[in-house]
Parts: sequence; C-alpha cells; structure tokens
Amino acid sequence: GSLLPSAGTAEGFVPDERDRAVAQWVYTNRQKAGMTTGTLPGASALYLPLEVAGGIVGVLGVRPRDAARFENPEQVRLLEAFAGQAAVALEREELAQEAERVRIEMETERLRNSLLSSVSHDLRTPLAAITGASSTLLYEQQGVDAETRRELLETIVDEAERLNRLVGNLLDATRLEAGTLSVRREWQSLEELVGVVLNRLSRQLRDHPAAVRIPADLPLFAADGVLVQQLLLNLLENAIKYSPAGSPIELSAKVHNQELAVEVADRGRGLVPGDEQKIFDKFYRGPESQNRTGAGLGLTICRAIVALHGGRISAENRPGGGAVFHFTLPIETAPAARPDEVDL
Repeated sequence: GSLLPSAGTAEGFVPDERDRAVAQWVYTNRQKAGMTTGTLPGASALYLPLEVAGGIVGVLGVRPRDAARFENPEQVRLLEAFAGQAAVALEREELAQEAERVRIEMETERLRNSLLSSVSHDLRTPLAAITGASSTLLYEQQGVDAETRRELLETIVDEAERLNRLVGNLLDATRLEAGTLSVRREWQSLEELVGVVLNRLSRQLRDHPAAVRIPADLPLFAADGVLVQQLLLNLLENAIKYSPAGSPIELSAKVHNQELAVEVADRGRGLVPGDEQKIFDKFYRGPESQNRTGAGLGLTICRAIVALHGGRISAENRPGGGAVFHFTLPIETAPAARPDEVDL
C-alpha cells in the first residue's frame, strides 16, 4: 500500500517528499492530481493512477519541460492513454512473475515428493537386506554354514555399497543444484579410469561379460578424474540394472573431431520411444524403472558432469536390441614431457 520510486534519473525527475505525498494521495484515491489539476496543483509534476481491472499497480508522475504542455487537454488525454498501456504492461509482468512463482513452487513440491518417495523406498530396501543378513549372522550363528555365511556377508557388502552410491548421488545432485560442484582438470588416461571403475563394479559384473575396446594410442585428456569415474560408474551401473543376466556390456572409445567419444552399450530392453531425452531429467523413471531400485538421479548427474566438462551426452536404441549411451569430452593438447620424464 505504499509507493517507492522505481524510475527517474538525477538529470531528470527525482521526486522529493512533497511529490511523494502527492503520488501517495493519487494511489490511495485513484484520481489524478498535481500540476494543472484541481487537486494539489502546487506539485511539480502531474500524477496519474496506473489502474487495471484488478486494482491499481502504481502511479505515473510526469514533469514536462514546459508546464504549459499539460494545459492542452489533448496532451493530457494522450498521457492518460500511455498511462493505461503502462498499467497493462505492469499487470502482465506481475502476472508472469506470479505464474513463475507458482510454477517454481509446484516444481519444488513435485521434486520434494519424488525425493521423499525415492529415498523412502530406496533407503529401506538396502537397509532391510542389511538388517536381515546381519540379524541372521548374529542370532543364528550355530545354524549357518560357511557358504551361507559368505552369501550373507556378500549381501551386506553389496547393499551397503548400493546405499553408499544412493546417498552419494543425492549429495552430488544437491551440489549440482547449488552450483558448488567444481571441476579440477588434470591429465587423465581413459584406460586407467575405466580400470578403476570396472574393479569397483567387479561383483555386479560377474553376470555380465564386459567388452572394453580402447585404442592403445588414445591420447590423454584434461578432466576431473573423480567426476569422470562417477560418470562411467553411473552409466555402467545403469547398463547392468537394465540388462538380463549373461548379456554383455560394451565400452568403447575413439577420437572424433578433436573430442574423446565414449560409448556404453548393453543388450537390455532398450529405451521407450520418446524417452531418449527424458531419462536425463531429475527423478525421471520410465516404465521399466518402476520395479527397480534407484532415485532417478544417476543419468541426471551424468549429464551435469559432461556439461561441466564442455561435452555432450545422448542415448538411443541399438539395432538388434539394447541401448547405447554416447558422451564426448573435449581433447586439448597434452603437455610435453619434462626433461626428467623423458625415457633414456
């Protein structure tokens, strides 16, 4: 219900306390006032209410260089027409801002519900498995043979690692959303990064023969090794999750147009037509995902990591069945070896 100046320049019209009092009167009474009018004519400007169907959105104050201009009724009517158009423009802006605020609130609520739903389900599943296996080991020690004990211990390790990855993805998503995830670029060997990831996924890959094709002369590339490992880990885990046991998972790389081009392919059911881009959206889970664990964040994080490095990522169905994920990372000229690094 109070007014604040929102336009004006030091060389032009800067309302003083008296002018503001006149503008407030116009705002309250929704009538024009000021110079050349019968209300508060001692003001240094003419003030017009900016009215719309929903009420008043402001006051327009105009001080002409020649005060006699506003003695012409035609000039005042023209100014009133401008004021009407300005009021409509302001109303539209306010409505657009309100619509955006409502959209953000709805999106926030949707994401909150999705997060709670995912976390409540995906945290419970590994926790229940860990609790069941550890309880069996604790309370039924005499009736558990060595083979069963090993299986229960493997279950605890697998589910704990799954829980750790879920929490890690949630934390990474939060950092990405806040813009606090930074890239520490160092020269990397893709072969070494892939080796680390395959070692971490050794148990999950027992039922999936992994075929890795990386050229021996593949150049080094500048990237954040931890983030690229997370990228490869998420893509390979996704391939494992949606492929039948015994089916192969293929990882290949090459240099194309001064970029490192990497593919991760599986022989699962493939992607639902039309979902090729949706699968990278936060918390999106397609029809094939409803009965599987996961918060729908893995591919979102992959896209963010690739974007942070200035690359691209996409997915498509493979001829013969399955899906293939492509991503690229820029290749820069590798640094020359220092004299103490040269082989003699």
